[in-house]
Amino acid sequence: MRAVVQRVTEASVSVAGDRIGAVGAGFLILVCAMANDTETEAARLAMKVVKLRVFKDDQGKMNRALRDMGGAALVVSQFTLAADLRGNRPGFSSAAPPEIGEGLYLHFCQCLRAEGITVATGRFGADMAVSLVNDGPVTIWIDTETL
Repeated sequence: MRAVVQRVTEASVSVAGDRIGAVGAGFLILVCAMANDTETEAARLAMKVVKLRVFKDDQGKMNRALRDMGGAALVVSQFTLAADLRGNRPGFSSAAPPEIGEGLYLHFCQCLRAEGITVATGRFGADMAVSLVNDGPVTIWIDTETL
């Protein structure tokens, strides 16, 4: 699985003008299931995100994890993270098919919740508008193939 994790002071997602998910301080996580991913990769990615120490401690150093600071996560499905850019028009054949991708997306969210993280979500497969205030900015790319 792949994810772009952004440290935010706030983030929200809307579908057709209706706000369906929002968080205050924490993470906005754009996540994509790849063609050969399983629940194992979803769980590994979730554990990496939960333990990612990118929040400031009392000395201003990035030493605290999401749970340490009581943060939440807004998780949005983002199949375009699987883009193949060999040409000028991206291909997405390396993304998991929607029926598998949705299950892995939901499993990833459940794994975060099982670790005590408050999770808000977008709507899988929908055309969404995402708003955020990136804190730092801190933006991290994670791919389970390289973990």
